[in-house]
Amino acid sequence: MTTELQAVCGILIPFFGTAAGAAAVFFKKKDRAGDAEGALSAFAAGVMLAASVWSLLLPAIERAETSFLPQFLPPALGVTAGALFCLLLDRLLPGLSKRIDALPSGKKRTALLIWAVTVHNLPEGMAVGVLWAGVLNGNAVAASGAFALSLGIALQNIPEGAIVSLPAAACGVGKGRSFVYGVLSGAVEPAGAALTLLLTSFVGAILPYTLSFAAGAMICVAACELLPEIGRSAGKKNGALLFIAGFIAMMSLDVALG
Repeated sequence: MTTELQAVCGILIPFFGTAAGAAAVFFKKKDRAGDAEGALSAFAAGVMLAASVWSLLLPAIERAETSFLPQFLPPALGVTAGALFCLLLDRLLPGLSKRIDALPSGKKRTALLIWAVTVHNLPEGMAVGVLWAGVLNGNAVAASGAFALSLGIALQNIPEGAIVSLPAAACGVGKGRSFVYGVLSGAVEPAGAALTLLLTSFVGAILPYTLSFAAGAMICVAACELLPEIGRSAGKKNGALLFIAGFIAMMSLDVALG
């Protein structure tokens, strides 16, 4: 398999994770939906944080050795910019939980949730794109590590797909349409990954910044959207165990493939 074909497969893997999660609407019972979402969110948060460190930050730090700036500075700037970018997106939404609480209609609530998940998938697509750009350019990024990130984000996308499709079905939307909504919420990822890959492939020197930017965005998404669910939906102890399990799973995957 050529490197280009590997990159195409790599940027599509997270999308398939979203589709798999959206398919939960055909199997899950309504009364268990909340428990499943909380457990998957806790596991996904661990996956995202581990992926941010091993798949993005460590390659960014390694690549920053050739910079004329102190080695810590490009990754630090990138993480800061990525986090601020996500916070800006959240402010433009605006605040998801406050808007949901204020909406009287279940269907409007579901539409807002679909929009929010779709927008927050953008930094994940960027993360995949910049890493595969590093693979194509031979910039201190191995294809195995890029696949590890793609698989990790695909695991993280399973609860996101379910979080869209399950509430939609609970509001009276048909299972087929609920599944389609969940799948469409992940369509922005391969599009964002492809665009970022094309842009980054022309500027290898900024790879430390783009890798760490994606890491900062992913950390911010985990902190704002997933970590708060651990204690509320999954229970403090169970949520912590699931979070650690997700972190270890992603770390092991990245180290084993890298």
